[in-house]
Amino acid sequence: MFTKFMLRPSTSFSIPVSPLLKPAFSNPCTVVSIRRIAAAPAAASFSVNLDETLPYGPSLSKGYHESTEPKLLPQDKEDLFDENRFTRVFDISAVRVSADRCFGLESQLRGHLLNWPRIRNIARVSGDEIDAQVQKYFNSSDDEPLDSLNRRIYGKAEGDGEKLHPVLYRDKLAKTFNSRGYEKFRNLARLSRPKRKTKTETKEVRDSKRNGCYLVEEVFDDQSDVDKRGDLSGLIGEDEYRLGIWKGSTRLLLLDERHAYKSFDELPEAVKACLKGSIFELVRCKLTLFYSYWQMDEVLEALLPEHMIVPSSFETVGHIIHLNLRDEHLPYKNLIAKVVLDKNKPKIQTVVNKIDAIQNDFRTMQLEVLAGNHSLVTRVVENGLHFHVDLASVYWSSKLATERQRLLTGFTRSDVICDVFAGVGPLAIFAAKKVKHVYANDLNPHAVDYLERNSVLNKLERKIEVFNMDGRRFIDAIFKSQSSRPITQVVMNLPKDAAEYLDAFKGIYRDMQRSDRLTLPMIHVYGFSKAEDPEFDFHERIRIALAEAAFEVKMHKVRLVAPGKWMLCASFVLPERVAYANPIA
Repeated sequence: MFTKFMLRPSTSFSIPVSPLLKPAFSNPCTVVSIRRIAAAPAAASFSVNLDETLPYGPSLSKGYHESTEPKLLPQDKEDLFDENRFTRVFDISAVRVSADRCFGLESQLRGHLLNWPRIRNIARVSGDEIDAQVQKYFNSSDDEPLDSLNRRIYGKAEGDGEKLHPVLYRDKLAKTFNSRGYEKFRNLARLSRPKRKTKTETKEVRDSKRNGCYLVEEVFDDQSDVDKRGDLSGLIGEDEYRLGIWKGSTRLLLLDERHAYKSFDELPEAVKACLKGSIFELVRCKLTLFYSYWQMDEVLEALLPEHMIVPSSFETVGHIIHLNLRDEHLPYKNLIAKVVLDKNKPKIQTVVNKIDAIQNDFRTMQLEVLAGNHSLVTRVVENGLHFHVDLASVYWSSKLATERQRLLTGFTRSDVICDVFAGVGPLAIFAAKKVKHVYANDLNPHAVDYLERNSVLNKLERKIEVFNMDGRRFIDAIFKSQSSRPITQVVMNLPKDAAEYLDAFKGIYRDMQRSDRLTLPMIHVYGFSKAEDPEFDFHERIRIALAEAAFEVKMHKVRLVAPGKWMLCASFVLPERVAYANPIA
């Protein structure tokens, strides 16, 4: 059957786009007959008449678009785009070999095959698996040859009639015991461990994944090529191997893009040497790459205007991706969100953007849902622990997971932790698994609610006491309480204002008698700094807050939160003169 394809260059989008989406060239109209060969879960690309300036490998700047005119989008949806516009067709050559030789030849021809990302060099030929005359001999299951043998010898096999009585069957089974155990133990499946319940995918879902990335098709120039398939006039090899048709299953080895439209004589000598003595056929194919093949950066680079920085960094919180778009990206925010959502499904279901800086006491972010569902309640799994988080009412940062683990390495089993700004409990709950006891506090009542839920969810509620108080009141109450345990570690993770709360420790032990048995707590306080020397700047702020200069402070740079803005962690033992000093009025 013949199909006529009109190969036209693609038209422009309804929004300004990069020239990368425009095809490198347009092919003239040709009449070809295409037979579908393979569709696999990965993809690659190829191009004819390659421009020397284009990079090697698949690219949206190469190939051509051979579908009909793209679907026009409504005027009120200018931020969307037609995914079919990202379909690219590449002309390649392939070598047809028998299935038992394909893997050996793949290793020998490794440098001359289409080694592109996310694509297999071997294409499976559909409808040419095995000769129809011998297909019937391979349809039987593993047990059928043994059953047929029993019928030939005994005239009856297991399952042909009534089953033996359990006692008689057990006696018969005992006679078949050998070094490998019992033969045909029919109750073995019932005695084995039950299988876990797994999500089963339907055939339609599997086919959609398989066909979603790329498609390989063999190209026949005219009907004469189709007729020649009967005597294999294009088969290259010794005359005695020309059998008229392929016997058994075959595979296609996709050659490198440099070998497109080359005859066998024009191939490198290394390829000829590997194929010498083998039955093979040199064919021409088309490799089609669909929208699902291209990476997120490649699609955004093609869609956004030229010279615009492509947003590539984002934070993942459960099923939510949190973007921090610049002002230049805001006109294209819905388009960016759609691409990010498409390329991270099904794990990601929501894309949000922070529209304002954190300016409230509860450290909650003003978020705008750009794509997906509007649920901001998610479940986060971090190092084996589970946390429920509502980004609309509490604060969460997955980027601090490494810092939390660094802090935990300094805790011991005899420590009692005081987390002044605990949030939903990412540090307090982790510490509860290791230390003796944890006192966790937060001013946000929503965060305290989730902190209690998460402690119960991780079965650590007996080792955590939760408070909903101001930071200064909490420090004063927990250190002066007669029922509380002696605090050994204090964590103050509120980078914007934590240093200002250090004055609460001044005179914290004033009403207690000095004793050598009393262990002064280790304080870990976080803060931001934009100074040229951020460590010195943060150190000075701590000394001013404590009104003390003669004590040692260990500084640690956590991460660079913005250009020129560092997040730091200062760790020091509470100075004795500060702990027993007169309190500030």
